[in-house]
Amino acid sequence: MNISQFFLILRARGRIILTTLAVVVGLALLVVLILPKTYTATTSLVLNYKGIDPVTGNALPSQLMPGYMATQIDIIKSKTVALKVVDAMKLTESQAMRDNFADTGGEAGSLRDWIATTISGGVDVEPSRDSGVITISYKSSDAQFAANMANAFARAYQNAAIELKVDPSQKASDYLDAQIKTLRTNFETAQRRLSQYQQQHNITNADERLDVESARLNELSSQLVAAQGQAIEATSRERAATRNASESPDVISNGVIQGLRANLATAEAKFAEVAARLNVNHPQYQSAKAEVDNLRASLNQQIGLASSSVKSNARIQQQREAEIQTALTAQREKVMQLNQARDELKLLNNEVQTAQRAYEAAANRYTQTSLEARATQSDVAVLNEAVAPLSPTGPNALLLLVLATFMGGMLGLGLALIAEIMDRRVRSSRDLIEALNVPVLGVLREDRRPPGRLGFMRPSLPSA
Repeated sequence: MNISQFFLILRARGRIILTTLAVVVGLALLVVLILPKTYTATTSLVLNYKGIDPVTGNALPSQLMPGYMATQIDIIKSKTVALKVVDAMKLTESQAMRDNFADTGGEAGSLRDWIATTISGGVDVEPSRDSGVITISYKSSDAQFAANMANAFARAYQNAAIELKVDPSQKASDYLDAQIKTLRTNFETAQRRLSQYQQQHNITNADERLDVESARLNELSSQLVAAQGQAIEATSRERAATRNASESPDVISNGVIQGLRANLATAEAKFAEVAARLNVNHPQYQSAKAEVDNLRASLNQQIGLASSSVKSNARIQQQREAEIQTALTAQREKVMQLNQARDELKLLNNEVQTAQRAYEAAANRYTQTSLEARATQSDVAVLNEAVAPLSPTGPNALLLLVLATFMGGMLGLGLALIAEIMDRRVRSSRDLIEALNVPVLGVLREDRRPPGRLGFMRPSLPSA
């Protein structure tokens, strides 16, 4: 089929096309007349999201949340917001709503949910491309009702946004309140343990007392070293005095013994002179001998005394060394106990400081979350409230007529082609050539001019 044949078919079947077009356009007009008029009211909202986490307090800018606007749109279209609208508008008390719900055959217990689902179908939310403005539109057959519903959805969304912001803060506040009690108890317990430990060990400043006791320990160590040296020396002198008291350095250096030895030597010299001149029974002999014996006895007595003094000094030095050693051991144990007490005291101090910091941090966060939980400010502000529209937005008669004309024309063309296929006719000489495969010698056309003298139709040769 070429273009000329197509146009011949359209010309021949024009009545079908026009009839179909007229029917479709008439139906569209009827629909326009039958359908009720719908009004669309629009409310504009501005979002100013700060993004502060109510538990951690960290700021999360909305730029870091690419799905923020989509989330807000889902919230507006959510059933929670729709239920708030139902409660705010008291739609459950509307008799028309009750009658419509009864016609659906639903249960009375789900009337509120049914109304929420029904009104959600009339709301449309559209975000702005490059700003934080959201447009809420509502369609209804009543202009004032559409405006009221659009404003009601805006207010319900504001309340829902506040609840979504406040509820986590309230939960966080309750959680922190319970944690503060526990942290306060831990802090008080740590302070009590520190105080009891200081009272039990009588410690006010462990470092200062440890320094004093360490100095005493060092002093005792020095004294022990000196006492050990003196004890070793005294022990050596004692051994020398025990082996030969007369040759002991302590005995030899004794002044009394040196005097007695000098006197004894003088007396022995005198006695030797007297013994050489006199008889044993002579009084001078006996007197000289008695003097020598007395001096020797005194010398031996002084040597014994000096030796005993050396031994006593050695025992004293040994006893002093032992006493210093005992004191040093006790002081070392005391210093070790102070070191242990200081370490324990540091641990207790660290526990107190840690518990205090945790308690203060929780208290500060609790104060902040408590303020947030009582906040009634919303990040959503109404930019333009909806008003009752003056002109309906639907049905769009012009659009329906244009669509009906287009669809009617296409349907008419389709019916025309179907009718031609079912009742094929010869429209031109090409149809004969294609159908019979024979040459066409001539075509008789109707002459639109007045007929000739004989009134014959003029033949015309077929086009090549």
